[in-house]
Parts: sequence; C-alpha cells; structure tokens
Amino acid sequence: MPRYYVNRNEQPNGDHEVHKEGCNWMPSNKIDLGIFSNCSSAVTAAKKHYTTADGCVHCCEACHTS
Repeated sequence: MPRYYVNRNEQPNGDHEVHKEGCNWMPSNKIDLGIFSNCSSAVTAAKKHYTTADGCVHCCEACHTS
C-alpha cells in the first residue's frame, strides 16, 4: 500500500493537496499522513489537518474534486 502526504502550502484556490508517494508534483513542505489502501482514506486523514484537503489531479485523480 502506498504512503500519502499532504502539502502544508495551500494552492491558489485554498486546497491542500494530498499526494501519493512517487508523485512528480510531491511538495517539499509536507506532512506524512501514513500508509493507506486508497486516496479517499488519505484525504480523510488530511482533513484532520486541513479541512480543504483534496486529492492531487496527477496521482490521486479519483479524489480530486476541485
């Protein structure tokens, strides 16, 4: 199962993107969320840090909503 991270820096629209390990757009300023079986569980965990967490369009497309 992959490890997921959430970007500490918000995007211009206010989202904090969740990335799967190995993503080409992985930020350097991130929080390690842990290992999850899917991006949905990782986004739920990220929302404990940032209510505006959303999946990365590149590595978590199924969880990208905005």
